[in-house]
Amino acid sequence: MGAVTQHPAVGARAGDRVAAQLHQLGVERGGVLLVHASMRSAGGGARAMAHALRQALGPGGTLVVPSFTPENSDTSRSYLDRVRGLDEEGRAALRAAMPPFDRAATPALSMGRLAETVRLAPGAVRSGHPQTSFVAVGEAAAALLARHRPDCHLGEDSPLARLYEADAQVLLLGTGFGACSAFHLAEYRVPSSSRRLYRCVVAQDGGRRWWEYEDIELDDSDFAALGADFEAAAPGPVRRGPVGAAPSRLFRLRAAVDFATGWLVRHRRRSR
Repeated sequence: MGAVTQHPAVGARAGDRVAAQLHQLGVERGGVLLVHASMRSAGGGARAMAHALRQALGPGGTLVVPSFTPENSDTSRSYLDRVRGLDEEGRAALRAAMPPFDRAATPALSMGRLAETVRLAPGAVRSGHPQTSFVAVGEAAAALLARHRPDCHLGEDSPLARLYEADAQVLLLGTGFGACSAFHLAEYRVPSSSRRLYRCVVAQDGGRRWWEYEDIELDDSDFAALGADFEAAAPGPVRRGPVGAAPSRLFRLRAAVDFATGWLVRHRRRSR
């Protein structure tokens, strides 16, 4: 694909220029767009970027972002990093201080400034999973996020499957394929995928309780390699260009999931 003209970092007066960048990259008016973003890479403000994304999508479009919350789980990578070096008393104190997931109020601290800006936007809708929720604004927000089963992180009963059905686009805005959550849907479509137990804190009767459930063993450790192969062999275009100051990629979620399903079958079986 041809290069997209570089524009200044995003600011209050740069929204129109960034919306033009998004259109030139291929973002469809009236479409559904899942965005993984690094505002540090893009530069400027998250509110201005959210506005530019919605401007590019137009009044009939829908903007979707991940609002994951690994901070309320003691089986997450985030928790394991935080307790490294702590004794049992320290780990128990950390677990006791974890607030339960509240769909309306729990921040998505690890998802970045754009995700939090969209979560707090007027009219935003959030799915109900206590660890891997999504937030959307726009015409199709409620329909895309309505059915997120609490024991299905990112599979057929999650918004990712609804995005697949909607033929959504994915924008990696200043991030690499390692952050591409769409690839996780492919993990559910690989026969005999490994399963594991997850545990997190949820609200109950004005208090909190620990909830344990079984789901697919999610693994993003090879997503960068998967993404490189997808970009090289994708049946549809992976368009590249800057958004704000961030090198970005745009592609179809359905093409990514279909490619990833076959790739995971071949590569993970070979390595295990």
